[in-house]
Order: sequence, then structure tokens, then C-alpha cells
Amino acid sequence: MSTNHVTVVNGAIVKKQKQRIQWLPYLLIAPAIVLIIVFLFYPVGNVFYFSLQKFNPTKAYENGFVGLSNFKTIFTSDKLFFSTLWVSAKWVFIEVALQLICGLGIALMLNQAFKFRGLFRSAAILPWAISGVVTSTLWQIIFNEQIGPLNDILLKLGLIDHKIAWLSEITTAFPAIVTAELWRGIPFFTIALLAGLQTIPGDLYESAVVDGAGRWKSFIHITLPFLKTTIILTTLLRAVWEFNNVDLIFVMTNGTGGPIDLTTTLPMYIVKQAIVAQDFGYGSALTVIGFIILLLFAVFYLKLSGYGKEE
Repeated sequence: MSTNHVTVVNGAIVKKQKQRIQWLPYLLIAPAIVLIIVFLFYPVGNVFYFSLQKFNPTKAYENGFVGLSNFKTIFTSDKLFFSTLWVSAKWVFIEVALQLICGLGIALMLNQAFKFRGLFRSAAILPWAISGVVTSTLWQIIFNEQIGPLNDILLKLGLIDHKIAWLSEITTAFPAIVTAELWRGIPFFTIALLAGLQTIPGDLYESAVVDGAGRWKSFIHITLPFLKTTIILTTLLRAVWEFNNVDLIFVMTNGTGGPIDLTTTLPMYIVKQAIVAQDFGYGSALTVIGFIILLLFAVFYLKLSGYGKEE
């Protein structure tokens, strides 16, 4: 075999090996891509498809393509839809704002050096570790008119003169559910912001003290700027989660979103339409609208917050 022939053969082998190496990254991520397509893109595409259909398993004879009819009904004759949007907006704003403020306050305390700090840090995440259904049931018992400890404590303290049906009365139902979700959501901000605080160099605070800056100025000019990215991402993520919150509201209101739909958010309304009423076409149309709302919110929020821009 000539030297030239050996060189050609070796070159061909090397070329094939390079081709295999070039395809290797794609082969490695192929399983993840397949899972994303199966569990994300396909369900989302299915929802968009059913939003254009009249689909009710209990009334199969009426099923079929209806185009934009579901969306027309939502925006022209469904008065409850706009009510759920208002409840959702109020719910998300109150929850995210209060969770952020309380979480930041607790994170600042847990960032200080004190005895048993590790124990308190571990305890701070406990509400977040409990499942949503268990949390909902726990607070449902706390707010129960007859056996709930809240009424018993307030009666003994003389703060109320009769038992209150916290989850049934118009003036207390929404605040009660907000309180329960606060207990569950604050640890998320506490842990995330505490991790952010750990990355701030201590030298900066020492220099600030030397320059005569107090705690408030150090917080405004050092702590908040360093936590900006963390705050933006956590508030966005939490806003999306709270918008899609169903389990706590569903369990605490026994699936009604009451009283008189005062706690019915858009996702809760979707559950009532698609799961309870079995109108999957209409429920899918509501879901598409919710998806678009969240997408637009995320884009505008990141743009307005200046995320990714250099300071």
C-alpha cells in the first residue's frame, strides 16, 4: 500500500471522526428537546387548537370548529371574565408586593450574626416546603368559624364579640386568602434575597461607615443596587406563579371562588369552566388569553425594569 493511499485513508477516518464529534452535542441534548416538545410545546399547541373549537365531552353532538367564537363571547358577553382579570391583578400586586417587603425584611435580619442563626434560617423555609393543599387545609381550619383557633384567640382577647366566618363573608374572604398565601410565599423571597445579600462584599459597608453613611443610606446605595437583578427576577417569577395560583384558592373556597366570585381569579375561572363545567373549548380560549397577558407582562416588565442593562 502506497504512502499516498494510507494518507487518504487516514484523512477520511479523521474527517468521519470530526463529523461524529460535531453531531455529538446535538445527540446529547436530543432527549431534553424531545421532552420539551412533548411536555411543553405539544400541550400549549393543543390549548391553542381547542380554543378554536366547541368541545364538551358531555355534549359531543355540539362539538366542532367555531373559529374565534369563544374569544368573541369572552370579550362581548362574559362579564365575569373582566371581573376575574381585576381580581387577578389585585391578587398578584398585593401578594408580590407584600411578599417582597416581608421577605426582604426577614432576609436582612437573617443576614445578621446572632445565636442559632442557622436554626432560624432553616425554619424560614418550612412554609415553602409544605405542599399547597396541606397549606390550604391548614389555613382553612385556622379560619373556620366554629373550630378555628383564630376566632377563639380574638374572642379571648376581646377584639371581636362574635365568631366570624372568615372565608364566607364578603369583607374578610379575600384578605383571609391573601394572608394564607403570604405565609406560603414569603420564604421564597427570604431565601432568594438572603442568597443575594451573601454576595455583597462586607468591605463596602465598612467603607460606608467610615464615610459617615448610616444604615439607611447603606441600604439605599449598596444593598438595593446589588439586589436589583435578584429582585427583578424573583418578582417576575413570583408574579407568574401567583397569577397561575389555583390550589390554595380552590381548596380554601371549596372550589367556588366565592363568596360571589370575589376570590375568582382568571385561572380559577378557567378551572370552573374547563374542569367543572367540562367546556374545554371555552376554557382553552381563556387560557390562551391568560398566556398572552403573562407574555406581554413579562416583556414589558423586563423592559421597564432595565434588566440586563449596564449600570
